[in-house]
Amino acid sequence: MKWGCFFYCSRVDEDKEQSSTIKVSNNTKDHQWEVYSLKELLQATNNFHEDHKIGEGGFGSVYWGRTSKGDEIAVKRLKAVMMKAEMEFAVEVEILRRVRHKNLLIVYNFMPNHSLITHLHGHLAADVLLDWPKRMNIALGSAEGLVYLHHEANPHIIHRDIKAGNVLLDAKFQAKVADFGFAKLIPEGVSHLTTRVKGTLGYLALEYAMWGKVSESCDVYSYGVLLLEIISGKKPLEKLHGGIKRDIIQWVTPYVDKGNYDEIVDPRLEGKFNMDELKNTVEIALRCTIKPENRPSMIEVVDWLTNGVICSHNKEVVHVKYSLDVSENQYTIEDYEDEEDTEDTDYERFQSRAREIGMN
Repeated sequence: MKWGCFFYCSRVDEDKEQSSTIKVSNNTKDHQWEVYSLKELLQATNNFHEDHKIGEGGFGSVYWGRTSKGDEIAVKRLKAVMMKAEMEFAVEVEILRRVRHKNLLIVYNFMPNHSLITHLHGHLAADVLLDWPKRMNIALGSAEGLVYLHHEANPHIIHRDIKAGNVLLDAKFQAKVADFGFAKLIPEGVSHLTTRVKGTLGYLALEYAMWGKVSESCDVYSYGVLLLEIISGKKPLEKLHGGIKRDIIQWVTPYVDKGNYDEIVDPRLEGKFNMDELKNTVEIALRCTIKPENRPSMIEVVDWLTNGVICSHNKEVVHVKYSLDVSENQYTIEDYEDEEDTEDTDYERFQSRAREIGMN
């Protein structure tokens, strides 16, 4: 079964529908682009019928469709938006056009093992399908995807929403970093951008959450949180008594200080893990979440995941005071998501909605 991700701007003049085309990427090996006319998209989605609607995003609605060749597709139709939102959407499409890597998911390929969040916190968590080797492989694959974005893509790309819900898993549990809706292109020679904050609570670097200062190091911070989540099976944020929230870095720090690493690992693994790898990945995660000027690059992270961190744990690595205080009244961020609300990713919603309306 072939899947695709397509984009359609509702402002196209319908009188020109025969000549209006949309370029889309399929999942062939050479990443060729196909061209669809507006007429073909209308036929595929039954004129964007409400029964075909499978999701709603910041830029518009997403519709399920089937082409005349039998390919199942997702079509995003822009709603009437301001010029700034149109520009942001154009950037998203440009990013999708540029990115090509085995650990990045640009189109909605069929992903039989769903998302990482489904296995850690969702309906598949009890099945414990992610053993220790799989978790380490997912951690490495996700990191390799970020290496491509930060160091190989031209211009470089900041994802801005690295989280378990945006790591999808193929039939062999290979990680695919997905959802580039918040991504930013970084021009050559620019170290950071100041922008409106978007992302998910628990994964946001402090300098980004508080001042909107975004750089590759913000993705590194988010990856560090994700790494602890993979290791421990805990959510990035947890509610304590009295409505207080504690982030995963604050939770893990006392165990590291006391050397109680076996208290960190997910108990569902029943002790089946490699202690050296556990210590190494915890060390890497903590290094990813320190002050931005001291965080490693994702190239270094991949090297450490592969070869290990040479030096032993240094207490300076752990900066509990730097971890984000997430008291309810602190935030004025409009575009963050609370990860605990749902395990569904865009892909999960695509699949479930398609099943509901009898299209699979």
